[in-house]
Amino acid sequence: MKIDLVRAPLESLVRVRFLFVVMALVVALSTQTAIAQAQSRLGQRRIISKIVPAYPEIAKRYRIKGMVKLEVIVRKDGSVRSAKVLGGSPVLIGSATDAVSSWKFELAPAESTEVVQVAFDD
Repeated sequence: MKIDLVRAPLESLVRVRFLFVVMALVVALSTQTAIAQAQSRLGQRRIISKIVPAYPEIAKRYRIKGMVKLEVIVRKDGSVRSAKVLGGSPVLIGSATDAVSSWKFELAPAESTEVVQVAFDD
């Protein structure tokens, strides 16, 4: 029995690369599934009362505009339990979070997760 010393490492390398590709596909597919599941759990509760966020002085001075995106956990009674920043300018995040924390949503039978965007213009 003769072993080809050049082909054996090459075949092993091909197998390892194949396994990496398969693992990457599995991770990518499971991540997409998790994202889809997270989006399907997001509620669509109406906002009953909004507090307009204060425009930070430094943002006015440097004419910083933009959107802040927040994931908000809303209690059954419509009050905001917590807000998690998903994106936006660091200068605007504090003001957006403070305002959204005072918002009221419609009543619901259970707690829900809502994604809201707060716009900052001049």
